[in-house]
Amino acid sequence: MLNRVLLGVVRLADAAFPLVLALFLMSLVEWSTTDNSSAVRWGTALAAMVAGLSLYKRRTHPVQVMVANLVAGVPLQLHAPEGLFPWGALVALWALSARRPVVYSLPALAGVVGLTLLVMPQSVFLREDVEFAVIVAVAVWAVSWGMRSHRLMIEQAVARQAVEDQSRLARDIHDVIAHSVSVIVVQAAAADDVFDSRPERAREALRSIEATGRDALTELRRLLAAGPGPSSPVNSAVNSLVTSAVNLAAAEPPQGPGRLWVFRRFQEEGAEAVKPLAPQPTLARLRPDIISPLEAAGLEIDLAVDGDVDGLSLGVQLTAFRIVQEALTNVLRHGGGAGAQVRLDVGDKELSIVVENVCRRLDGVRTAGIAGAGRGLQGMRERAALVGGVLEAGAVGDEGFRVVARLPAHSAVRL
Repeated sequence: MLNRVLLGVVRLADAAFPLVLALFLMSLVEWSTTDNSSAVRWGTALAAMVAGLSLYKRRTHPVQVMVANLVAGVPLQLHAPEGLFPWGALVALWALSARRPVVYSLPALAGVVGLTLLVMPQSVFLREDVEFAVIVAVAVWAVSWGMRSHRLMIEQAVARQAVEDQSRLARDIHDVIAHSVSVIVVQAAAADDVFDSRPERAREALRSIEATGRDALTELRRLLAAGPGPSSPVNSAVNSLVTSAVNLAAAEPPQGPGRLWVFRRFQEEGAEAVKPLAPQPTLARLRPDIISPLEAAGLEIDLAVDGDVDGLSLGVQLTAFRIVQEALTNVLRHGGGAGAQVRLDVGDKELSIVVENVCRRLDGVRTAGIAGAGRGLQGMRERAALVGGVLEAGAVGDEGFRVVARLPAHSAVRL
């Protein structure tokens, strides 16, 4: 309520300012006009009214208001020289310099300076007073231009940050979706192959699909709600959707023993989808979150870690986690079922990551996509560059592919 009152007072004062200045200029004309002619007095008073009231549009039409005040200021400076300053033109110069580039504001400054110098032949003031008035005009322009430049710098920084945030979110979503969908596709194919002959194995694959899907949804919810926190609109919307799905399922339970089992599992465990957001993943979660699901999908992975990964900064750990995730996802998608080797070497100043696989030939033809020139490799390179590292990727021999990343052990970048 108080904020509304203050905002109303500010708006009222802003609207009343042109009228107050117009009345001030008209009183100045009445008090200091040197010509007793009624035509001159009325003409100067009209110019004072135009100069003051035109300032009402100084924000929306600063160029036109500047021109109006320069024209109206001529009779004011000639016939009411004791005012010394071209008050209306100074206000218009401030508004113009704050909203237009220097190609507009510099000519306006020259016009205000020229308008100020018109006082000299008419004024009883000393030369120093007119020089001071010129300095004031230059100071008004300089301060207003400086504030405009500072505002533009802030806006550009905000725009750059928005682009960087969008790019980061796109990389994260790409990594999560590509990894999870690849695992789900492989597990679904495996379940279909053994559905009749080995139902227990098919059920394990289905459970892995369920776990992977849940983890992907949780990760996506965390990514979309990052920043505002658990109470963000996006997070609240996701929670509402999950809760509505549980309520809808409770209202209309499906038929059939298999579907009923899935329904009960969803009804009993659906509340887990609304659990608090998990923190950003670290290298300690590499095996349970990335390698284990891929091994369950049939991919043989050899993980070797040399050094203490807990001593790395969180930003570096997250970058390394995502790079390994995307590299292994590419192995799953393009490796033709081949295994992979993951090596992490932690030094005092650098973390080295090597992910390598041997692509199996299918009928003598290399699996399509082994060159890996898509969005995944570009995203890995961008991730490495953000923390001050580098990433190289390319074919090894005739049937292999290798991703090598070198990251600083410590980085102040927060991802």
